[in-house]
Amino acid sequence: MTTQPGQPFPLGATPVRGGTNVAVASEIADAVEVCLFDENGDETRAELPERTAHVFHGLLPDVGPGQRYGLRVHGPWDPGNGLRCNPEKLLLDPHATAFDGEVIWGEEVFGHTFDDPSRRNDQDSAAAMPKGVVTDRAFDWAEDAPPCVPLAESVIYETHVKGISMRHPDVPKEIAGTYAGLAHPAITGYLTDLGVTAVELLPVHQFVQDSHLLERGLRNYWGYNSIGFLAPHGDYSSAGTAGGQVVEFKAMVKALHAAGLEVILDVVYNHTAEGNHLGPTLSLKGLDNPAYYRLVDGEREHYFDTTGTGNSLNVGHPMPLRLIMDSLRYWVTEMRVDGFRFDLATTLTRQTGEENAHSAFLNLVHQDPVLAPVKLIAEPWDTAGYQVGGFPGRWSEWNGKYRDSVRDFWRGGEGELGEFGLRLTGSGDIYSSDLRTPTASVNFVTAHDGLTLADLTSYNEKHNEDNGEDNNDGESNNGSWNCGAEGPTDDAAIVELRERMRRNLLGTLLLSAGVPMLLGGDEIGRTQGGNNNAYCQDSELSWHDWDNADEHLLAFTKTAIALRREHEALRPREYLRGPGGEPAQIVLYRPDGEQMQAQDWQNPVAKTLAVALDGRQIADADGETSRDRLLLLINAHHEPVQFTVPTGRGPWRVVLTTADPDPIGPLAGGDVVAVRDRSLLLLHTATERVQMG
Repeated sequence: MTTQPGQPFPLGATPVRGGTNVAVASEIADAVEVCLFDENGDETRAELPERTAHVFHGLLPDVGPGQRYGLRVHGPWDPGNGLRCNPEKLLLDPHATAFDGEVIWGEEVFGHTFDDPSRRNDQDSAAAMPKGVVTDRAFDWAEDAPPCVPLAESVIYETHVKGISMRHPDVPKEIAGTYAGLAHPAITGYLTDLGVTAVELLPVHQFVQDSHLLERGLRNYWGYNSIGFLAPHGDYSSAGTAGGQVVEFKAMVKALHAAGLEVILDVVYNHTAEGNHLGPTLSLKGLDNPAYYRLVDGEREHYFDTTGTGNSLNVGHPMPLRLIMDSLRYWVTEMRVDGFRFDLATTLTRQTGEENAHSAFLNLVHQDPVLAPVKLIAEPWDTAGYQVGGFPGRWSEWNGKYRDSVRDFWRGGEGELGEFGLRLTGSGDIYSSDLRTPTASVNFVTAHDGLTLADLTSYNEKHNEDNGEDNNDGESNNGSWNCGAEGPTDDAAIVELRERMRRNLLGTLLLSAGVPMLLGGDEIGRTQGGNNNAYCQDSELSWHDWDNADEHLLAFTKTAIALRREHEALRPREYLRGPGGEPAQIVLYRPDGEQMQAQDWQNPVAKTLAVALDGRQIADADGETSRDRLLLLINAHHEPVQFTVPTGRGPWRVVLTTADPDPIGPLAGGDVVAVRDRSLLLLHTATERVQMG
């Protein structure tokens, strides 16, 4: 095939007038070939004729959308020095926007021979490799507009593209488990009725099925095994994988936006599916291994690994940084997503070995105007370090300390009250010293990685037997929810306690300062049978079970979300005091109605707390002001506790409870109310109006 020089930008395969421009970055390659495949799998090769600033580029005449392609890179093979070029391996274009097919596992997809990892494997891998697809980026967005929900008003719903719709009775079978299934009115209507403002989708970048899972009859369900940072995963497409997945993904975003829902992607830029020195050669490893991956100093055949997957991207080098930034900008501009949650984000801050708040990655994100409007959420740890509170002010963070504290408190652990109070009020001990706000804290009690809420409160031990690892995988459980000797003993009472604990955890989450994140399905009692590491369970074990939804828990969750949306006092935008020095928004009390003192937090057996929450004063046209006020009464003790309502406030009425109390009438300051064991009660005042001046 005759090629023309083309342009060195943008990277990837881009349809232009007269054909497709292909640009590929590599510092070590001697030559790069583009390989075109027809419907029979026959291959035609064309060498990219030009090289500009380490970018090989060329224009392929008469090549357009739908064309399947791959790359072959000619260059040095010297694993001891980190060099792994092998033209017998068909490589995936890291900037491809769609892929067709899956990896067929065999020795041919490995750059080395199995018997000698230092020796080059010259088996051709093309027949066993997926192919990139040239895509047409045109799409009719019509009147689409991002919802632009402020962080303080956000309620995030973490879910899985396939799992949420796969078993829904109103989603047509032909689109169940796909982008179109998530966009179906049965799903979008459910989410808007629930009251959440955003879906946070487990990875949708193209990922690879693990060979060891396929051998056991399992599949990678979560998708934390990326190979294509600009391509929507083809298995979630009902429109085919010849580019239809791109159109279908855009249509999904458009439908979610129309329903008022934002789309946040869980993105995995910290590693790829190519693994360590014994892993396959699929893309970056054969393109420019020492540029894209962090290698061990003095042992450059090995990979520096802070992800637990075999490799870590080399974010101290311009090429992988460009790939990551190109990917982020693509998903914002072309796919119109509204934010990102960065898996193991601490790895992305390690330019050498230690995490760095002024790393090149964070600096690039901070100054990028395309990313300015979107939400950025860090998982602030990796296998080598825990960095909660360490990200810049532009970021929010998954707050693992919130999860641990709230669980421990409601389990009845001693000495937990002080920590719980900090988490409930926005974790100011972590974020306020850097002049950040409560929205820096993304609060959660459960997430995809771990037990569901129903299982957390039902199982004392994990049950991962179906994963085929003798129940040795996944974290160990950290405590019983039966509350030991002080808990109930008969079956009915145990079931009732578990149901109450689910409401306690969800209620605490949705009434806490910060940004709540709800694990999809927790609101309907979704169970995984005690499996706390269901990454490989692409089955009914992981999918939402709509037919057996806990309607009472769902109703409670809807009420709690609606209260959060209605009352600004539950969504503080700053810590304790407003910008004008107005009175504290949050005041903490003992059960006797007196404010908490320093010594009260040190009481190891204290398990009760009253929290008064004030909204801002709002003046109307007549010069009157109103203030929204709530009072949250929390009792994690194993016996009922009498709470004295603080004086100077009221009248109070019950708006939410996790128990089934006797009817409670309006309460005034100084009145006493009984709060059942292991429950919470939320009271609201009639709106107070004060004539100004």
